[in-house]
Amino acid sequence: MPETSRRDSSFGRSYARVGPRMDARGAMEHRRRLVEPAHGVVVEIGAGYGATFAFYPAAVTSVLALEPDPTLRGLAGAAAAKAPVPVTVQDGVAEALPAADASVDVVVSSLVLCSVADQSAALAEMVRVLRPGGSLLFYEHVRSAHRVLAAAEDLLTPLWTRLAGGCHPNRDTTAMIVQAGLTVQRIDRFGFSVLPGNPRLAHILGAAGKS
Repeated sequence: MPETSRRDSSFGRSYARVGPRMDARGAMEHRRRLVEPAHGVVVEIGAGYGATFAFYPAAVTSVLALEPDPTLRGLAGAAAAKAPVPVTVQDGVAEALPAADASVDVVVSSLVLCSVADQSAALAEMVRVLRPGGSLLFYEHVRSAHRVLAAAEDLLTPLWTRLAGGCHPNRDTTAMIVQAGLTVQRIDRFGFSVLPGNPRLAHILGAAGKS
């Protein structure tokens, strides 16, 4: 989910209410697909209320789940207690991962790279902590490929960023992943309407590897 500030935020409380509605419309299945290939030592950034935890497969030995918003972090802690694999929930942000160099098999990002303060810094941290052969598993909404809708997203971004926990609806996240030095191994691009009456916004779901 979007990375909010470390202060208690109204956005975190709002997302805790809206997120399950989004999950019921299809995001839950997206999250299941996202973490299906996960294995070994995992770091999940912007874990939100722990919506992915129930879907981690037995091949995962541990998950360090980082969430800066206190409301969502509390909910994630409750979800971690029910997870099928060991999950530790901790305060933290993507730009400063509390993990040693080349110590992680998989980094998971679920609807969070839209809102990190510095995408380049966050991705550099992921590359740093991933072992050679490790993977970034990502599920993100991104800038539309349609010119008119993309222009509308560009126009809306300054206001939307202030209202929605730093979320940028116009980021080209795939290009940033490649620019960080990761190799996109698979990617599914699709439209998804997160709530009734909302337009179908561009989303990506896939994996990128570290050489």
